[in-house]
Amino acid sequence: MPSLYETNKILPQWKKERPDLNRVHSQVLQNVQMRVDLAFKAFFQRVKAGENPGYPRFKERDRYDSFTYKQSGFKLDGDRLHLSKIGEVRIVLHRPIEGTIKTLTIRRSSTGKWYACFSVEYDPSPAPQKETVVGIDVGLESFATLSNGEKIENPRFFRTDERVLAKAQRKLSKAQKDTPERKKARKIVAHVHKRIVNRRLNFAHQTSRQLVDRFGTIVFEELNITNMQKNHPLAKSIADVAWNMFISITGSKAEDAGSRVI
Repeated sequence: MPSLYETNKILPQWKKERPDLNRVHSQVLQNVQMRVDLAFKAFFQRVKAGENPGYPRFKERDRYDSFTYKQSGFKLDGDRLHLSKIGEVRIVLHRPIEGTIKTLTIRRSSTGKWYACFSVEYDPSPAPQKETVVGIDVGLESFATLSNGEKIENPRFFRTDERVLAKAQRKLSKAQKDTPERKKARKIVAHVHKRIVNRRLNFAHQTSRQLVDRFGTIVFEELNITNMQKNHPLAKSIADVAWNMFISITGSKAEDAGSRVI
């Protein structure tokens, strides 16, 4: 199998053989090759570990929902984003960008919305270290129980919208293929899924912010969620609470807040 270095060397020849590739910025094409390389590296790692490897799947153009400018080819000017080979796009910045922009990924969501995701390099200014300590035990009855006795309620986002989702999925399954009705039904299902994801993500961000603002050291129990999800009666509920995502977000917020996560 050719290495990433070898495929990057071949790229100019491919562009001569397929002139349509010249419509895409060179760094975007290089990033596509990087993604293929990472997919095969992960595949061989799974083979070596004796896991079910899942051979990398070819992604058709219609299923390709993001592309990345690695270093150049884009420029942000106020509410205008200039993308090489595409043009100028008006964007809505949900917060000011701090630091030096390093990469830009343009991503299309399942509901058809487009997002510009900037990766930046900056020097954080963490808040003073707090002396307070808390241990956290996550669960299903309560989302989390703190060592001081406080409980955080489990919002059960998926369970709340499960009936709405099931109804939308039934309509999708009944709609004939390649019809406007099926396209509309698929979009409704995607919107319900996206709403569940957004609510769960918002809950994780707000709850983690409250914790890192209050406590200097936050200790989570160690979890093997993959094995826990093999318990089929509980698998759906475990996926709904998204403990891994919550712990990860808490850890990312902790540094700036003068806290640490163990």
